[in-house]
Amino acid sequence: MERISFAPRGDGLGYVIRFHQSTRLDSFSLIQPASDLIQLELFHSNIDTLGIQFPTYNEDVQEVRLYKLENSYGVDIYLGQQLKVISNAYPDMQSQDLLVALTYSTPREVEVFTQQFLARNWYLSINPDNALDILAPAASSPTNLDQEYEQVKGKLRFDTVIIDPGHGGHDPGNVGYRNAREKDVVLSISKKLGSYIEEYLPDVKVIYTRETDRYVDLEERGSIANRAEGDLFVSIHADGWTSSSVYGSSVFFLGLHRSDAAFEVMKRENSVFTNHSDELFNLTEEDLLIYELAHSGYIATSERIAYMIEDQFRTRANRKSRGVKQAGFVVLYQASMPAVLIETGFLSNPAEQRFLTSDYGQSIIASAIFRAIRDYKQEYEKTQN
Repeated sequence: MERISFAPRGDGLGYVIRFHQSTRLDSFSLIQPASDLIQLELFHSNIDTLGIQFPTYNEDVQEVRLYKLENSYGVDIYLGQQLKVISNAYPDMQSQDLLVALTYSTPREVEVFTQQFLARNWYLSINPDNALDILAPAASSPTNLDQEYEQVKGKLRFDTVIIDPGHGGHDPGNVGYRNAREKDVVLSISKKLGSYIEEYLPDVKVIYTRETDRYVDLEERGSIANRAEGDLFVSIHADGWTSSSVYGSSVFFLGLHRSDAAFEVMKRENSVFTNHSDELFNLTEEDLLIYELAHSGYIATSERIAYMIEDQFRTRANRKSRGVKQAGFVVLYQASMPAVLIETGFLSNPAEQRFLTSDYGQSIIASAIFRAIRDYKQEYEKTQN
């Protein structure tokens, strides 16, 4: 694969994304699980992406990401939220290239088209041992372990989870169908999650940033997590939108936002944080790049856990996935540990509102998050033994 490019279609009806290939692919598949996400899997015995040239992005086509799998490549194409297109892939008859056609469509047509797909989790196709290499301890002989090593090893145990119910007090968060308030829904889900951890993972301590209907600012939430020396920070939220037809769950980890949808969620969640000048606090690109350089291990682990939660939402909770995304959430930035922010669903959607406010629905969501935490803990501890 030499480069990826995109250009307006000659008929003026959309875009064409071109994967420039020196040899034709054996096969490929395409899904579009959300209006702003297209996923492809490319099959060939030897796909070489060394030196690949990526396109110059714009507000419509915002990023292309590649994932090397065992026998194929996964591809995520992030589109602008304002772009309403239906995608289709086909081989170019005049070359070895693969073409992805984006055809302008109505929002309703796109909504109907995307509902037939579930987002792919490329990390489930990657060898977990490779995905967790960054956590692997240096090789050493058990006979040479001294007391200092045992003390260090004790600090590496996964034994503290910080649960952060979003909003609270004077900040209700999203107010959805039938006046369902985000702050109440997520507090209930958070307590159920904490109960599952305490019952089934008794060696893990649970710390809440709030246990009642009170307001805790975003900076203090991070401070609570850091003082407790948490191993994982989980911030739980419920989304809302102007259209009652939008639904589905999303999981975020810290980084530069890759889509307009992620940016809109980030703006809503960051809007409750003000600096000492009472101006809205926004993380700059420089802030996030510095954080990523200083905490690359946390970023990698956060992404891994985010995909595990997303998979549980699809398989355990049977929720429509809107994918795993990156954005500059202040509350995640403040926590010096692996951290994820979960949008459990849309309170503005009547069906999801009923699910998220029911004891059954909250138990299913909490159970799905718990299972991901449990599975990650087991994977992590294997790397420590």
